[in-house]
Order: sequence, then C-alpha cells, then structure tokens
Amino acid sequence: MSGFEAIQALVLAAILAYSLVVALRKLAPQATRRWLGRVSARLDTRGRARLVRRLGHMLQPKEARSGACGDGDGCGTCRGCVPMPEVTASPPMPLDLRARNKD
Repeated sequence: MSGFEAIQALVLAAILAYSLVVALRKLAPQATRRWLGRVSARLDTRGRARLVRRLGHMLQPKEARSGACGDGDGCGTCRGCVPMPEVTASPPMPLDLRARNKD
C-alpha cells in the first residue's frame, strides 16, 4: 500500500465515522447523548492526560456543561428543576346508545 492509498483510506474512514455519528444523532438522539455522556465522563477523570481530559470535556452534552441534570437525557427527565404540570381530567364523552335502524 502506497502512501497515497493509506491517506485515502484514513480520509474515507474519517468521513464514514463522521457520517455514522451524524446519522445516529438524527435517528437516536437520546441514546447518542447518553453514550457521549458516558464516554466524556470516562475521559474527563483525574489521572488522565490534559489533552484527553480536554477532549472529554468537549464531548460532554450541552445539558451537562450548562449545569442541568447532566445525565444526557436533557432537563426535565428527573423533574428536579421543573415543576410537574397539572393534569386536569376532561369530562367524559357522551355516547348515544340508541339502536340503529337497519333498512
């Protein structure tokens, strides 16, 4: 394999990985946020190199960086910061139970 072919393979692999991440974020946003939260938490721990910790911090979901729940599911899933909405019962729907005339 020549140098050009190796570079071409690396570029194609990077494009494929990027397109896979974009597709996953579109099709499964909650699962992707959870996955990114777990990966960033493992990378951003004590004892890791500064570059690895910085990468882990960059991968954190926006909710975790802004001080929200930080679980990757977005604010409101734990209901810790948002009050529960009041649920009001609607009146029952009237039913007409008369027999149908078959003509």
